Amino acid sequence: MKRPVYVYMLSSKRNGTLYTGSTHDLIKRVYLHKNKLLPGFTSQYNVTQLVYYEVFDDSQEAQLRENRLKHWKRAWKIKLIEEFNPYWNDLYESIIK
Repeated sequence: MKRPVYVYMLSSKRNGTLYTGSTHDLIKRVYLHKNKLLPGFTSQYNVTQLVYYEVFDDSQEAQLRENRLKHWKRAWKIKLIEEFNPYWNDLYESIIK
């Protein structure tokens, strides 16, 4: 059985610095970002709030979506986040339940 792939966006705060990534284990990956256990961009800029995610059954489709989102204009990303999560809530608590 294939594991789902998640494409996600993190933010430092509402309308703050954004990061787009993908993973097979969204809970673990966000935990690592939140606790700054992954060196690099998210740790350096305190990008720890899960504000958006999508689920894919196909890894190639997920990779294509991640790459497209990474090249989107910032305004498009903000619009996508606000349609999915209008108050920019940190969705981490809702995925660990």
